[in-house]
Amino acid sequence: MKRLLIVDDSKLMRDMVAACLRPLGAVSFEFAGTGLEAIERLALAGFDLVVLDLNMPDVGGIEVIEFVRSQDRLRTLPILIVTTRGDDESRTRVLEAGASGFLAKPFAPEQILEQVRSLLPGAPA
Repeated sequence: MKRLLIVDDSKLMRDMVAACLRPLGAVSFEFAGTGLEAIERLALAGFDLVVLDLNMPDVGGIEVIEFVRSQDRLRTLPILIVTTRGDDESRTRVLEAGASGFLAKPFAPEQILEQVRSLLPGAPA
């Protein structure tokens, strides 16, 4: 079973992302409401993919990406950034920081499902 960590300061958005990804089937979801909580969870447990908001009140998405990429065992972990900042500068910034994918809010359920399938090894088509 694949394990996904969904990180967003909005509980509604965390729940919506999980609902959009349920068609993946054998996937378990864990949630973090802050960047700091995400870093703590990532340090303790193994995940197959992270869906990460860019703008959070404590530790932002860029800092979470930098933490992940600095850890040997997490270095190749796929990270999909989902953000309201859909401009080219934000996209370039997160991809240069080490994000694996980028999706601007609002998005259609099919868009996030397609992105996750492309990033998650062994995900059902």
